[in-house]
Amino acid sequence: MRIERLDHVNIVTNALPDMVAWYEEVLGLSPGARPDFPFPGAWMYAGDHAVVHLVGREGPPSVGSEVKLKLEHFALSATGLTAFEERLTSRQIQYDRTEVPGTRLIQIHLADPDGNHIHIDFDEAD
Repeated sequence: MRIERLDHVNIVTNALPDMVAWYEEVLGLSPGARPDFPFPGAWMYAGDHAVVHLVGREGPPSVGSEVKLKLEHFALSATGLTAFEERLTSRQIQYDRTEVPGTRLIQIHLADPDGNHIHIDFDEAD
């Protein structure tokens, strides 16, 4: 056996409609087909691949992934750095831009509506 890549991230949320809208409008993912599970949720696609699985739940809001899990962040690779930064700025979404020393990688760090830390990785030539 050999692990080839991360398949998806599963996020439990009390704000399912807000999270679907954010992942669609900010990250450009598309809601798509999802099995008929007996609980609410949405699968967000990058092309033909469901990379973020959202699971709706009721009860008190979660503070962030660090409360239940020890997940600090997840990362997505992307193209279109300039357009993405313009989108974030026009929507007044706070983010940090870092250049990874010794690589050609530029990372955009931001948080979704539930406070989950995400970074989007771009090649500096983009």
